Amino acid sequence: MYTTNIIEGLNRQYRKVTKTKSVFPSDSSLEKMLYLASGNVIKKWTQRYRNWDQVLNQMIVLYGDRITQYL
Repeated sequence: MYTTNIIEGLNRQYRKVTKTKSVFPSDSSLEKMLYLASGNVIKKWTQRYRNWDQVLNQMIVLYGDRITQYL
């Protein structure tokens, strides 16, 4: 799967969030802000991957019960 655009998009969202605040009181505050931003970004992900049904079927055959419990 081609993931470069996904990673670049996530980094762009992180930059957008952190651009407005130049100084963070602690490292944990930055981590918390990025964690919350990640949650917002994940909600917006709607694009499906090409041939995802085929990939999912192959994973079910290979990993059986380990993957079906998450479906």
